[in-house]
Amino acid sequence: MKKIFAIGDIHGCYDRLKSLMGKIPIDCSRDTLVFIGDYIDRGPHPVEVVDYLIDLKNRIPEVIFLKGNHEDMLDKFINGEDRFTYLLNGGQQTLDSYLTKPVQSEFFPIPPEHMEFFKSLRLFYETEEFIFVHAGLRPRVPLESQKTEDLLWIRNKFVSSKHDFGKRVIFGHTPLKKPLVEPNKIGIDTGAAYGNALTCVQLPDLVFFKA
Repeated sequence: MKKIFAIGDIHGCYDRLKSLMGKIPIDCSRDTLVFIGDYIDRGPHPVEVVDYLIDLKNRIPEVIFLKGNHEDMLDKFINGEDRFTYLLNGGQQTLDSYLTKPVQSEFFPIPPEHMEFFKSLRLFYETEEFIFVHAGLRPRVPLESQKTEDLLWIRNKFVSSKHDFGKRVIFGHTPLKKPLVEPNKIGIDTGAAYGNALTCVQLPDLVFFKA
């Protein structure tokens, strides 16, 4: 049976990502791999994380990369919309990491292939049984009418909600000590950026892996 493996917020934790990928029993020719967003900031190796993900994209047919609020902040920083918020939320670590690498790019210090990756990120991914999104959904709002800000930033109104979204929602963004498993949602950000585990959930079996 085809399986889905969803991985929570990485935040530059390259070693944990490599360790986790070595533990999950994924069949790359058949299964789907979903990354829930927030690949950069706070952790020590954001550039290496993005390099690794780009390599996966080239090797695995069914790999989905969602946009997180930290990629959204980076986008606004680059476009000059809001430079302050990004730097306050771990962005300096990412910029410093890029500055250690030689690069020729109009988006200096970020190389073109990384910018292409960031621009390709999805806001959500939907299957017959699940909705994958970075932060969550606003209750009682249809998926097609959800605001981008909520998909990337919502927290308490979603996490505390018992609303039936029609499909189980797999999300990150809100760091938890352990995965949150409720009838309407599964939270898989277990705070890798804060020294805790990086988590993957195997669906539909609901098996968890961590590193």
